[in-house]
Amino acid sequence: MKYSRITGTGSYLPRKVLTNRDLEAMVATSDEWIVSRTGIRERHIAAENEFTSDLALHACREALSAAGRGAEDVDLITPRCSPASSIGRIAARASFSATAPAR
Repeated sequence: MKYSRITGTGSYLPRKVLTNRDLEAMVATSDEWIVSRTGIRERHIAAENEFTSDLALHACREALSAAGRGAEDVDLITPRCSPASSIGRIAARASFSATAPAR
C-alpha cells in the first residue's frame, strides 16, 4: 500500500521587521489604535529583492533538515502561496533550488 506522509515542515520569516512605531512615523496612526483593532504589533517585510519563492526556498530547506532528508527524497512540494506569486512558479523555483547550496 502506497501512502504519503509529512516528515518535516519548515517556515521562514523575512528579517526586516516593521513595527507599529515605524508606521506612526509614516502615517497618522498609533500603536494603541492598531493593536486594539488588529492585535498586530509588528510584521515581517520582504526585502526589495526578496520574493515569495525565496521565502519558500528557505522554508523548504528547513523542512528537509527537520525531516533528515535531501531534496532527491522529495516527490512533491505543496507550497502555500500568496496572490503575488503563482504556485507553479514557487514550486518550480523551490524544486530547482533545493539542491543548490544555501546562500
